[in-house]
Amino acid sequence: MALNDDHARATGRTLPQPLHLANEGLAFLLELGMVASLAWWGSQAVSGIAGRIALAILTPAAAVVIWALLAAPKARIRLPLPGVLAVKAVVFAGAAVAIYSMGQHALAIGFAVVTAVNTAVAAVDRQALMATRAG
Repeated sequence: MALNDDHARATGRTLPQPLHLANEGLAFLLELGMVASLAWWGSQAVSGIAGRIALAILTPAAAVVIWALLAAPKARIRLPLPGVLAVKAVVFAGAAVAIYSMGQHALAIGFAVVTAVNTAVAAVDRQALMATRAG
C-alpha cells in the first residue's frame, strides 16, 4: 500500500503527512459520529421519556468507555492490533446498525463503508510506522 518504498522507509508511513493527518482527522470525526448516532438512536429507541434520556446517555457512554479502555491510541488496556480492530469493528458496526434501524439506510451504509476504509488505511499506515521503528 506504500506510495513508494523510499517514502515509506524515510517517514515510516505509507501515507504522505498531509494525507495521514487528513485520515486521522476523518477518524476523529467518525468517532464523534459514532457517539452522536448512538445518542440519536437512544433518544428514539423507546417510547417513554425516561427511557429515551437514559438510552441517549448510557449507550454512547458505554461505547466511549469501551473505546477508551480498548481502542483509543492511549487505551488503558493495550490490545494487539487485531484486538483493537475487532473492538473498533464492533463499536462502529453498532453505530451503523443503530442508524440503519432508524430507517436511515443510505446513511448507515455510507457510514459503515467510510469507517471501514478509514480504519483499514489507518491500520496499514500505523503498521508501517511500527515496522520502521522496530526495524
